[in-house]
Amino acid sequence: MLRDILVANGAHVVIEVGLAYGSSALAIGEALCSAASTEVSHIVIDPFQATAFDNVGWDALTAAGLASQTTFIAEASSVALARLVGEAFTADAAFVDGSHRFHEVFVDLYFLRKLVRPGGLIILDDAAWPSVAAALRYFDLNLGWEPVNIGGRLTARRLPEEMFEPSFTDFRPF
Repeated sequence: MLRDILVANGAHVVIEVGLAYGSSALAIGEALCSAASTEVSHIVIDPFQATAFDNVGWDALTAAGLASQTTFIAEASSVALARLVGEAFTADAAFVDGSHRFHEVFVDLYFLRKLVRPGGLIILDDAAWPSVAAALRYFDLNLGWEPVNIGGRLTARRLPEEMFEPSFTDFRPF
């Protein structure tokens, strides 16, 4: 499903938060390989790849020949995503399957909103977790993110076509 939605939306640049064993990264890599462009990029952020996963995910990407189109960042997503914002980086889509702590998911979504182009996609795994669902609900209710039906356990949101900042008085409890 992840591969198919990225292909259907013409994604050429994807940010992924959380690598673990690499299965999602392989699906993203396959989607980028089938893109009608050689200008593709996959940014993968995971501070625990070496320590908790013995580099299994990165080794899988390397073995699949995807390392040349992939940039691996071994630090906290809150730090890496903030730096990418500062570099004016832009992506077509993002996949979030990192920390499931509310505050970390919220920060990931906050920065991804600034990194993913207007009309782009943010796809999440484990959105049924209360912490992930609560963070996502804020963006749905306050920033106009629209659900995209993709089926299965993944959840996707399309960002508004025009970026906007709501008035500080327009807060909707989530």
